[in-house]
Amino acid sequence: MCKDSAMVLSRHLVAVLALEGVIPFELGIPARLFGMARGPDGQRLYDVVTCTLTPGRLATNADFDIVVDEGPEVLARADTVVIPASYHVDLAIGDNGLPEPLAEALASLKPGTRLASICTASFILAAAGLLDGRRATTHWMHAEALARAFPKVDVDADVLFVDEGDVLTSAGVAAGVDLCLHMVRRDHGSKVANAVARRSVVPPWRDGGQSQYIEQPVPSTAAASTAEVRAWAIAHLDERVSIAGLARRARMSVRTFTRRFHDETGAAPGQWLLRQRVEAARVLLETTDLSADRIAARTGLGTSASLRRHFHAQVGVAPMTYRKTFHANQ
Repeated sequence: MCKDSAMVLSRHLVAVLALEGVIPFELGIPARLFGMARGPDGQRLYDVVTCTLTPGRLATNADFDIVVDEGPEVLARADTVVIPASYHVDLAIGDNGLPEPLAEALASLKPGTRLASICTASFILAAAGLLDGRRATTHWMHAEALARAFPKVDVDADVLFVDEGDVLTSAGVAAGVDLCLHMVRRDHGSKVANAVARRSVVPPWRDGGQSQYIEQPVPSTAAASTAEVRAWAIAHLDERVSIAGLARRARMSVRTFTRRFHDETGAAPGQWLLRQRVEAARVLLETTDLSADRIAARTGLGTSASLRRHFHAQVGVAPMTYRKTFHANQ
């Protein structure tokens, strides 16, 4: 076998399962984002294949159809399966259960396959019993219906996505972008994920716990923004930063600043700042050989013990374990 063939065979296969009435925007997210992920030598890191239950012409929820050549047999080979939203299929499952062809397709997955749903496709994972006893999310408009139909699922309606390891769920529409970037980041680190985000002209990182911005009013254009203060805080993570100090810099009372900050970011100032510190630590672990103490100092986390505690809470592994996996020289 030639070297190039071996490389192709070793790539992570992402299967995107398109169902009748699929929403084109959500359908295109995995191919776009996983398809742009590149390794240090420019090699593609994923193969993305779109499949459906019955190959051929497939209706979308838009004013056009698509043609999908691959059938459900692709799922048995996949390392990751992403299911984008198809409203009239997904929501009907809450009342009627999982259709037999779909149940058979999901039963063909090999052990260890990672599954991810975008928007209401979480109903499919729930109906398959894959979310029982787990946290999950979906579009906020349908979260109550998901919780009612599947009481064993711990539904969180106010987050962008939930990562339960081998099963991930996201909120509606653009939260699918955040979910796929998160999976790329989890697989290959911040440098690769950030490069994908730059090429896609989207924010490189929105934490899964960030609010879905449920029906929040658009701020008046005359209202002061916290954007300039947030930019300043990111540039001064190594300094002691207080909420009162940020409010003074924004020329607002603490109460007004905190409220406006939450409206604009979906998080309290302290939570947001901690996320930025951990994200900065993540980048330093990937790109430098700095000690844990030096990284803690540079990111404002104080001590290596504090770095370990907060990093593990947000990323799920210890800082040095993360470095061994994603350091640029590995």
